[in-house]
Amino acid sequence: MPELPEITVLSKQMAKEITGKQIHKVEAYQPKCLNIPPERFVETAIGKTIGQIYSRGKWLFIKLEPDHYLLINLGMGADLLYFTPNSKLPEKYQFKLTFTDHSGFTIRFSWFGYIHLLPQKELNQHKLTAKLGVSASDKEFTKEYLQKLLEKRKARIKSLLLYQKNIAGIGNVYIQDILFNARLHPNRKAFTLSDQEISNLYNAIKTVLNSSIEKGGLAYEKNFYGQKGNFNIEDFQVGYKTGKHCPVCSTPIEKIRTGPTSSYICPKCQKL
Repeated sequence: MPELPEITVLSKQMAKEITGKQIHKVEAYQPKCLNIPPERFVETAIGKTIGQIYSRGKWLFIKLEPDHYLLINLGMGADLLYFTPNSKLPEKYQFKLTFTDHSGFTIRFSWFGYIHLLPQKELNQHKLTAKLGVSASDKEFTKEYLQKLLEKRKARIKSLLLYQKNIAGIGNVYIQDILFNARLHPNRKAFTLSDQEISNLYNAIKTVLNSSIEKGGLAYEKNFYGQKGNFNIEDFQVGYKTGKHCPVCSTPIEKIRTGPTSSYICPKCQKL
C-alpha cells in the first residue's frame, strides 16, 4: 500500500502535469470505488478544471474548480498513471480521466481503493478523511504535537502511530525503521516514553519518511509516470531483514507478531 512518501511524490508530479487542465471525459468501470452513482459522477466531473493538488496521509486531494473535490486512496497495489495523446495505455484499468488536451490519467486497483467526488462544502463531513490526524509531513506535526498525543496513552506505540486519526500517512512499511531509529520496541506503552525518547521518535519519523521521498518512494510502487521508486530493501535498516545483522550491534534481526501486524526488530537495540 502506498504510504506518505509515495503519495507525496504522486501529488507533486500530478500538480506539475495536470493543474489548470479541464476534464473532458470520465470513465468509471468499478462503481464500488465511487461514493456516488457512475452517471452522476461523470456528469458532475466533466467540465471542471483541476485546481490545487495536495496529499494528506495516504490520500490525494484534487480541487475541481470551482466547487468540488476529487479524493483518491489507492488502497493496495494500485497504479495511478499519467498519459499523453501518444502514450500507450495500460491493458487494464478501472478509472480513466481525460482532459481537453487529450492527456489524462488511469487508475488500476489491485485490491481496494476509493475515488470520491464531493462538493467542497461537504469536505469536512467526508467520513474517510474528515477525521484524519495531522499528516506526518505537515508543519503542524511538531514534537509538541507528538508529545501531547502520547501523554497518558496506554496504547502500544506502534498501534498508536499506525492509527490514521492520530497521525496520517505512516503504515506498516516505514514504521519498522522509524521505531528502530528511535530504539523503541513496538509494544512499548506510549505513556512510558521520556522526553528524549519522544524527541528521538519525532526525528526518526521525519528522517525515515523524508529519506524515501527523496528517493522517489518504494521500489515496488510506481509514480505518476510509471517509474518505480529508488527506496529498496538495501535502504531499510531492520525492516524485512529477518536474520540479517543489526547495523548498530550486529544482533540478528527478528520478526515478531505485534497485534494484527508483524514487526522487524533488533532485540538488543529495541528492548521492551
